[in-house]
Amino acid sequence: MNRTPLIARQLQDTALRYFLEVVRCGSISEASARLSVAGSAISRQIAQLEDVLGTALFERHARGMVPSAAGELLATHALKSAHDAERVVQEIQSLQGMRRGRVRIAATEGFAMEFLPRLISEFHQLHPGVQCHLSVHAPGECTRRVLHSDADIGIVMSRHTEKDIKVEHLQPAPLGAAMRQGHPLSRFRQISLSQLLAYPIALPEADTTVRQLFDIACSRQRLAVEPTLTSNYIGALFGFLRHREDGVTVCGLISVRNQVDRGELAFVRLRDKGLDLRNIEVQTLIGRTQPKAAQAFLEHLREGLSGVGLR
Repeated sequence: MNRTPLIARQLQDTALRYFLEVVRCGSISEASARLSVAGSAISRQIAQLEDVLGTALFERHARGMVPSAAGELLATHALKSAHDAERVVQEIQSLQGMRRGRVRIAATEGFAMEFLPRLISEFHQLHPGVQCHLSVHAPGECTRRVLHSDADIGIVMSRHTEKDIKVEHLQPAPLGAAMRQGHPLSRFRQISLSQLLAYPIALPEADTTVRQLFDIACSRQRLAVEPTLTSNYIGALFGFLRHREDGVTVCGLISVRNQVDRGELAFVRLRDKGLDLRNIEVQTLIGRTQPKAAQAFLEHLREGLSGVGLR
C-alpha cells in the first residue's frame, strides 16, 4: 500500500505548525508560550508526526531540542509551505494593485533610528494598504530571523556573507566620527583615531561591527581607549553628544545622515586602516519567492540606500 498520500496530508495540519515553532524556539515550553497552546498538546502532535514518519524529528538535549537530520528536512518543507501560502494570499489580495500586504523587516539599531522610519513613511504614502513591521536586533539575530522566515528582509552592517542568505544590495559603510556642529574636529574632512581619542568618547558595545573594527584598529596602533560611556543603545550615544559639547562617538554615516542634514551633528571620516572593512547588506532568504509588497519595498530600499554617499 502506498502511504505517501496519507503522509503528505499529515504534513499539512496543525502538527506541522507546532513542529515548526519548536524548531524556531528550541523548546516545547517556549513554543507553548508563543502559541498559547499547552505543552502537552504540542508534544502529542510531534509524537504523532514522528510515528507517521517512523523517525525521530528532534534530538533532546539538556539545553533544548535540536532538529535531527529528518527534522531539518521537514523544517525545510514546512518553511517552504508557509512561504508559499503567505505569498499566494498576498498575491490574491493584490491582483488589482498593491492594495494590501505586509513587509517584515529586521534591522540593526543604526538603521532604525531615522533612516528606516523615514523610508517606511515614504513607502506608505505610495502604498497605503501595505503594513510594515520593523524589529531591531543585533546583526546575527537579524540574519537568523531571515533564515527562519521571521523576517522578509534583513538590513545589517556585515563583515562577511552568511550561508543561505541572498544579498540583495551591498555597499561600503566605512566608519566615521559623529560630534556636535562646531566641535574642534568638525572642520576636518578626515581625522585619525589618535585625534579622536583626545576627546571624551561614547562607544557601542562589543557585539557591533562598529566596536569590533574600532577595537582592532586601536589595538594595531596600541592606542589606549577609555570610553566615557559605553552603551548598547545608540540613542544614548547620540544623547551624550547633546549634553557634552566636546563629546564624540563612532558610527556609520547612515546612522546620522538625517541629523547631519538638519545641522544637528557633524560627521567626519576616520582614515585609519581597517575602518572601512564592513558593508551595508540587505538580506533575503535564498530560494524564497518574496511577496509583491516585499519586492516593492526592496526596490524602494535600494533607491534610499543609493542616496547615502560616503562623504
